[in-house]
Amino acid sequence: MHQFFGYLSAITVIASFIPYIASMLRRKAKPERASWFIWTMLGSIAFFSQLAKGATNSLWLPAMQTLGDAMIFILSIKFGMGGWHPRDKIAFSAVLAGLALWYFTKNAASALFAVIAIDASGGILTIIKSNEHPATEPFSAWLLTCLAGLAGIFAVQNLNWILLAFPIYTFVMNAIIIAIIFWQRETAPARA
Repeated sequence: MHQFFGYLSAITVIASFIPYIASMLRRKAKPERASWFIWTMLGSIAFFSQLAKGATNSLWLPAMQTLGDAMIFILSIKFGMGGWHPRDKIAFSAVLAGLALWYFTKNAASALFAVIAIDASGGILTIIKSNEHPATEPFSAWLLTCLAGLAGIFAVQNLNWILLAFPIYTFVMNAIIIAIIFWQRETAPARA
């Protein structure tokens, strides 16, 4: 059953990139470049730190998410927004601090939690952008990623907080993003 949820999380996260990329090519979605760069780099670290801690079926989520993040980042160079705002520079500084922490601790668990904290800095950038420009984020893509995180939680074979941390984080961060997008789209006509 855990293997099923591992595959389901991978398929769902891959599916989440389809509406995002399609929306970008139609010039509707405008990804926050710094977020996607951060997620690409950190997804790789999350994958390898979980691999080092013995993850198996739950590796599908970070592996597929990292590949998709890399595709979005590459496309965001042409179709995205942001990149060198002061808040982006703060997020990049957090990335460097987290990577230094991981390097000096040489501990996979420390690396994973540093990655999650740094990844959240990219998430905060997207939350801010989604709040300011909700029409530039495809709701369905974030919903699918949220569901992939939920499936990733059920893919973890043993109750191990190290292995559960990344899928729980993925679920919660994406739930916040979809709530912001939904709330802003629903309240925008009332404010206008």
